[in-house]
Amino acid sequence: MLHKIRIHYDNKNNFLDPRLWVWVSDGTSLEKEITPAGKDNYGVFYDFYHRRSRFHFKFKDHGKKKTIWEDEKLNRYYQRDLGEEIWAMSDRHNIYNVLPAAPVGTTKQYYSKIQHLVPQENFYLPHTDVSGLEIPSLLGANILKDGSILFGFFHPRAARVYLTGSMNNWQCPGIPQPQKEKFLEMKLYRGYYYQPNIWLIRIKPRSYYFNPEMLEYKFFIQGGAVETERFVSDPYTRVYSDNYRFKNSQVVNPTRFGWSDYNWKTPAIKDLILYELNVYGFTDNDPDIPEEYQGTFKGVTHRILKGYFNNLGITAIALMPVAEVPRKGGMGYEPCTFMALEKDFGTPEDFREMVDTAHNHGLAVIVDKVFNHTSNDFNPLWNLVDDGSTDGGFYFSGETMWGNKVATGKDEVDNMLIDACKLFLKEYHIDGFRFDATHSYFLDHKLLHRIAHEIKDKGFKKNAILIAENLPNEEDLNLEGYNGYAQWSDIFHDKIKALLREGEFEGVDNSPENLGSMFYFSKDAYAAHTNNTINYCESHDENSVQYEVATGGEHLKCPDLKNRKARLGLMATMLALGQPMIYMGQEYGIERERNRIDINWVKKSKNINQFFLWTQDLIKLRRHHEALRLCGYNPIEEGAFSWMLGPWMKKNKGGGKRVIGWKAESNGRTTENIAVMMNFEDHEVPVDLNLDKEGCWYKLADIQRVIPMNSEEKNNPWNSIHAEGGTFKHFLLPPYSGFIYKYEPGE
Repeated sequence: MLHKIRIHYDNKNNFLDPRLWVWVSDGTSLEKEITPAGKDNYGVFYDFYHRRSRFHFKFKDHGKKKTIWEDEKLNRYYQRDLGEEIWAMSDRHNIYNVLPAAPVGTTKQYYSKIQHLVPQENFYLPHTDVSGLEIPSLLGANILKDGSILFGFFHPRAARVYLTGSMNNWQCPGIPQPQKEKFLEMKLYRGYYYQPNIWLIRIKPRSYYFNPEMLEYKFFIQGGAVETERFVSDPYTRVYSDNYRFKNSQVVNPTRFGWSDYNWKTPAIKDLILYELNVYGFTDNDPDIPEEYQGTFKGVTHRILKGYFNNLGITAIALMPVAEVPRKGGMGYEPCTFMALEKDFGTPEDFREMVDTAHNHGLAVIVDKVFNHTSNDFNPLWNLVDDGSTDGGFYFSGETMWGNKVATGKDEVDNMLIDACKLFLKEYHIDGFRFDATHSYFLDHKLLHRIAHEIKDKGFKKNAILIAENLPNEEDLNLEGYNGYAQWSDIFHDKIKALLREGEFEGVDNSPENLGSMFYFSKDAYAAHTNNTINYCESHDENSVQYEVATGGEHLKCPDLKNRKARLGLMATMLALGQPMIYMGQEYGIERERNRIDINWVKKSKNINQFFLWTQDLIKLRRHHEALRLCGYNPIEEGAFSWMLGPWMKKNKGGGKRVIGWKAESNGRTTENIAVMMNFEDHEVPVDLNLDKEGCWYKLADIQRVIPMNSEEKNNPWNSIHAEGGTFKHFLLPPYSGFIYKYEPGE
């Protein structure tokens, strides 16, 4: 059966004699060359009949001396369902069944006209442009001061884009409906690199939409995606609607919340004591939390108000991902978009309330961002832009073991991800980010360098906290050291687990080697500055110390021994140079397998509470003594740190043993000298201590208790040592032990 077809071609290649070449790939040699039937405002067009309902085609310049063909990547594929009239462009393989829109201006020009309507406080209108051309993108749904809503959508390949939603009864082309509503066609503007790639429309909702936040919407695109026509959720949506079936985007007004954190200041990196938590698991089944608040932002807020974190001594809560995910009840590491909050946790207002409350209680808030991959279940970005590159299209570049790999390092993709960071900083007042799985195998570090530049160097938030899970650690994220990323230290974590389980962990043995490196902020491994290191022995992705110790053999399954080692691991985390992080429940010494996000508050016991009280006092000890949180490029060279014990030293100083010790001196408001010793051996180790300062050194803490300096216990001779000539000989380190001593001049 013959089919009549008209193909339009814009001929932007300026072919002098443009010919259409048609062929099929069904085992026959059916090929055809077609000359133009005429010209129109779009370019040239070709009219012909074809027997097949599917065929390939491309264009060439049929010169007298030489034929010039289009590139192979521009080979196009026609299917009958596209219709009898289609349009093709010289710079892409896409085929359109509607006349592609022409750009009507630039986003810079558009922004200049509406700039006076843009709210300034607690509102972010996307404008990141890593190219340096300072192109405002204006993407997402943004409520302006006059009540109008500006919708922006990035799509460099679409022919036409329509806004559709509850404001026009979901009317759009090709979708017959009884309502007589207008199609809301968006206009094409020159955006990034002054190319036609951003679609804009500004509407004033009718009076019965007195609350713009009632509006649900999507974009309807024609051409440029894998499908000929497609509804798509807004990649910049701040939240999805309650209708999980349709996954509509919803308009949010970020300026309504009454913030009260005016006097808040994000803490310096050296003052961070991080507490990683999952919003679900932190309050699930907690009898002290109202049931309707459990597993939500309000549940976390409730615990902040009750003083939980202040009593513990934490300075920053590090939230596991809060972005919308398709699979509910998990850890959150399969995002579908990057700016939408997980509705299970509550509303955007609930999240603002949580952050505001945290700041008013002296707590920084850090949010985990997953930029390396997306969900494979529901993902608006998948096949959204068909640029002929890889599976998934423009936004993707292969796979990871967790999901589709995001094409980080690509300018327009990085713009979107940086916009997500800026939006959270501006509209939710958070203090910084932890970026998941950032090793260069999974994520282009160009993105991380750009984030640091756009946010810190350009003054968007100069003191933003930037943390990277980058395993194994890589030096390029140090930047200049003091301003670089704080990386989860793979060196510290793997070595401490090997020492505590008395065996190998992730290829790292429990020998005395590299003991100094893990405690000296992993400087000889990757870090340039103490700011570049986060020390931890537990996280959402790791077994707890007690669980891990028990895997080392039957002799290590004794409850008292597991408890002691859990304390030793936590003490090492708190005292090593760098910043400490604990995972929720670690303050109780909970035994659990990796990827568990519950604390199980119901089963807390007396022993667990004793562990908590010790943890609480140890954390407060770190906060009180500046010598326990030294900061710098090399505290040894600066005279603030010196080794006292170590396996590389003489026998009487821990030589050949899993023993470590150092002296730290700070010169803050008052000069203080502190000595730290730890023994990871299963037997006593006698050592000589070169303390340099003659006189009394009082014990601040050991593996069992923290001793208040203003208590009578300070005068107990068992809680002090006297350094004759600055030396104390034959100090006995019990197995699996740790000590902190402080020098008291004149006593």
